[in-house]
Parts: sequence; structure tokens; C-alpha cells
Amino acid sequence: MNSNVRPESLERITTKELADKFIDEQVAQIREQVKDKKVLLALSGGVDSSVVAALLIKAIGKQLVCVHVNHGLMRKGESEQVIEVFGKALDANLVYVDATDRFLDLLAGVSEPEKKRKIIGNEFIKVFDEESAKLSGISFLAQGTIYPDILESDGVKAHHNVGGLPEDMEMELVEPVKFLYKDEVRVVGDALGLPHNMVYRQPFPGPGLGVRCLGAITRDRLNALREADAILREEFENNGLAGKVWQYFIAVPDMKSVGVRDGKRYEAWPAIIRAVNTTDAMSATVEEIPYALLHRITDRITHEVEGINRVLYDLTPKPIGTIEWE
Repeated sequence: MNSNVRPESLERITTKELADKFIDEQVAQIREQVKDKKVLLALSGGVDSSVVAALLIKAIGKQLVCVHVNHGLMRKGESEQVIEVFGKALDANLVYVDATDRFLDLLAGVSEPEKKRKIIGNEFIKVFDEESAKLSGISFLAQGTIYPDILESDGVKAHHNVGGLPEDMEMELVEPVKFLYKDEVRVVGDALGLPHNMVYRQPFPGPGLGVRCLGAITRDRLNALREADAILREEFENNGLAGKVWQYFIAVPDMKSVGVRDGKRYEAWPAIIRAVNTTDAMSATVEEIPYALLHRITDRITHEVEGINRVLYDLTPKPIGTIEWE
């Protein structure tokens, strides 16, 4: 039997009872596979890696070493949540690396989107490599591979590898959720007691805010983007749109326009809202946000965020516009 084919006996996980049964089975399998050895996991704070981390902590506790690399391009509060949930609440063996300056210094003056992506991806591998080299006795590498990753790896894209980790790492893989679909992973995350906003976190690109701070990234514009995005997320949460809209975020281009603040000329950047629904990410429709809410979001962003003086709403479906701007 192909080890990458979902077993027919695995029932779709739709309830807490089925999730608890899956968790018990995986805990037993992980203990059998790992025994008394150590496991390394790149913990992004995303749904898949977080659920895998919680599963492994339940199974082997401190034998799991989680490495969280903050590349400075996370959304507001995300790295702090990883520390709070895994470092404190779950008492994980967590290595936190704040590599913000390292990444942003490398990205200074780089405006080409693909070049930005490569710099971020390559540097992540270097940082993770350096951290793993400091650790001894690591025999296993855990990954948040899920079933769609395996299906898509057949000629569509390279097999899912968290952060693009080196293929020559001589470690056996631990992939406890590799036969689950995303909705099942969320049910398991709920059953494991992870915070709701972590379990239902939106899809977030590997380069993070690096591809939403359009053009060459500057620290002041990146900070404005992060604050504006946090306001958008808060307002969507407060108004019942968080669970209704597949993906929503702010993009901030590298251009300024004139505005007025406190009776004076105020040159600043626009914040562009993107809010779309999709079933497969191949096509997407634009969410119709009530005008009253758009006005409230605009008022908050332009008054609370330094460096933003306009708010725009992207009405372009996919195709012709992609979901991300870069």
C-alpha cells in the first residue's frame, strides 16, 4: 500500500469524539516511532504546525524542540501568541529567534517580488539551520504536512516542506496530520484546546507581510501595514465577518498621496483592503462589505495609524486579479 494514500479506514473527522479518537491513536503512534529520541519542529504559528506541535507535546513533552523564527514580517501579535500558547501555557521546549533586523536589513532596497520571496525563504532556512546545529541528539523532523500537500505534490508543486527546509537533513520525518484535510486539522486543534483564533487562522503566505508591503520594504511602512491590518482583523471579528470571509488583509503600496491631518498637509500611504472568498484558491470572488463597516474601518485606520491617509477597497475578482498583490 502507498504510504502517501489516505487509509480507507480513516473516517472524516467532523466531531470532537472522532478528533479525540484520532489524537489517542496518533499519540500512541508517535511514542512508538520516536521512543526516547528528540524531535525538531519549525513552528510558524499557523494552523498545521501548531496542531502538530500540540499533538507532539501531548505525546512526548520536552522531547519536542520547537523553533519559532520571527522574521519581522508576522502580523501583529502572532509571535507573541506562539510564546504565550506554547512557551507558557503548554510549557513547550521552545526556541524563539527574533531575526527581524537580519531579515529587514537583507530586504532593504529590494522591490522585485520574487527576489523578496527568495531572500525571505533562503534566510529562513539559514536561521533554522543555525538553530538546529546548536541542538544535539535530534533524530526526527516533524512537519505540518496535510493531505492536500501530498495530492498537490504530484506535478503541481513541490511536496510541502515547512519553510522550505533542506532536503538533505538526515532525520526521519514525523507527520501526524498528513492524511487530514484542513477542516479536519481544525477540529483536532479545537479538541487539543488550542486558541480559536490560532485554529481558525487565515491562510498566510510564507513571506508574511513581506508580500503585502508592496515594493521595497521600509520599517515605517511595514509598521503602518501591521497596525492597519490589525484594525481590519479586529473589525471583521467584531462584525461577524471573520468566519464568513476566506481571506482578508491590507496591502500598502510604495506610493504617497497628499491628505490633510490636523488642518495641515499630510503626505502618506494608502491602505488597500482585500477581502475574498474561494473554494480552491484558483478563482475568488470579492466579499461585499457593508458600507457602514467600510466607513468605520477607514475612520479607524486613518486616525489611528501613523503614515496612512487613505483607505481603498480592491474590487477585483480572481481572475483577473490574484489574491495577493505580489
